[in-house]
Amino acid sequence: MSENKLIKAIKEKGQTMEAEMSFFDHLEALRWHLVRSAVAIVIFTSLAFYFYDFLFDTIIMGPSKPDFWTYRMLCRLGDWLHRDGFCITKINISLLNTEMAGQFTLMINSALLVGITAGFPYLLWEIWRFIKPALHEKERKAARGFVAYATGLFVLGVLFGYYVITPESINFLSSFTVSSSIENKFSVDSYLSSVATLTLATGVVFELPIIVYVLSSLGILTQKFMRETRRYAVVVILIIAAVVTPTPDMMTMTVVSIPLFILYEVGILVAGVVERRKLARENAA
Repeated sequence: MSENKLIKAIKEKGQTMEAEMSFFDHLEALRWHLVRSAVAIVIFTSLAFYFYDFLFDTIIMGPSKPDFWTYRMLCRLGDWLHRDGFCITKINISLLNTEMAGQFTLMINSALLVGITAGFPYLLWEIWRFIKPALHEKERKAARGFVAYATGLFVLGVLFGYYVITPESINFLSSFTVSSSIENKFSVDSYLSSVATLTLATGVVFELPIIVYVLSSLGILTQKFMRETRRYAVVVILIIAAVVTPTPDMMTMTVVSIPLFILYEVGILVAGVVERRKLARENAA
């Protein structure tokens, strides 16, 4: 009897050790995926350092110049509508550096932000490579194109934030004054933070359909729930649009909120597709 107990204990210990080794193997695999992602970000950051003059003068400072693409398109829209007030001929912005190492820090931070943004698709690909072996064949087929869809939505969000939200916000905030006795002079760190936050935040918000897909696959979110809470979602989207765009005019809020409404409706469709696939698999089983 004691011998049987001993054999059973040895088997249980072996299973425990095997599970522990499997867990540590997964950690090791995850570590290498993260290491490769970090290397990719370092490479993109190095390229940003190499092309820094173009990066700073054309891309980062672009929304602060009257000849920026968005301002030119607004001017053309005003001409087409035969209305004044659309053309922006001057951006009242003056940047200052108030720290000894401020410009050096600015160069590092801006290059790193560009590196992270450019390396984000590769990070998604590495995450997908880590998750893929744990999925069944049907789940792999269902999730095929995850990296492409997530990257496409992120790029669309970044472009929308950079060409729509950022210039509108900079134009408003640079000319907004509480009193004529207060002169607007902004630190260059504050300007970089505003551009990066508005651009990257919009890129993350555009990942809403992917988030809905994951939550629906886990059974946390349903199409019925999203439809029933649509009225509350409208309020939340309007609040997000008001926070993201600190401009008081309804035009800017409408331009920002429309893509968010579209993304929410796309999320409802995605949740429906996931539920139908689940039902089909259950019926087949």
